[in-house]
Amino acid sequence: MCAKPIWGSAMLDRTAPLLQVKDLQAWYGESHILHGVSFDVREGEVVTLLGRNGAGKTTTMKSIMGIVGQRAGSVQFEGQELIDKASNQIARTGIAFCPEERGIFASLSVEENLTLPPVVRPGGLSLEQIFELFPNLKERLGSSQGTKLSGGEQQMLAIGRILRTGARLLLLDEPTEGLAPVIIQQIGKTIRALKQQGFTILLVEQNFRFASTVADRYYVMEHGRVIDKFSNAELEANVDKLHEYLGV
Repeated sequence: MCAKPIWGSAMLDRTAPLLQVKDLQAWYGESHILHGVSFDVREGEVVTLLGRNGAGKTTTMKSIMGIVGQRAGSVQFEGQELIDKASNQIARTGIAFCPEERGIFASLSVEENLTLPPVVRPGGLSLEQIFELFPNLKERLGSSQGTKLSGGEQQMLAIGRILRTGARLLLLDEPTEGLAPVIIQQIGKTIRALKQQGFTILLVEQNFRFASTVADRYYVMEHGRVIDKFSNAELEANVDKLHEYLGV
């Protein structure tokens, strides 16, 4: 098991949100995508945004990271307002984003992909700790270019890359999309291990059955709004409602 970050679970304060999003609005050009999204994530939690394609889940993550240029409302991390900050400034506060498309550099080796992002804060995992989580990456370390990896290995690389940065809050966008069931199980095991080490995770997923194996709480999005919320303990009682929300 990897060593815990210096801000590990013994130091968690679950009384106040680590991330608090209030009345978040976002636009792509003239298209108004987010219409007053509000939710919070407490330290040490895994919180999942659920919803159909086009519900605004990814736009919410990109807005938190400052990737969406036109946004309004409030995004606070550790009590610090981020709504007017640029993406590079937001990353330095301790938030890291793993996009659905993974963003692997095709011409770089596994090691080069892992070490390219800068360490922005203390508490990040070492390469050896990352290899404990993802042994496949160690086997491919020097010889494999990024896009020669399998889809599952690329996802492992994308997650491993942000674990070096020292981020406390990880934004994971559809980490299981297109992956084989055995790899999905490994991703779930990794998310649970990261939670035990004190990481806080905001997860975007359409597969609520996978989400139920890792998440503490859920927010359901539709048409750029949060329309429902519930805890993992309430999941079973809300399955029929979720089927309706997600069209499954």
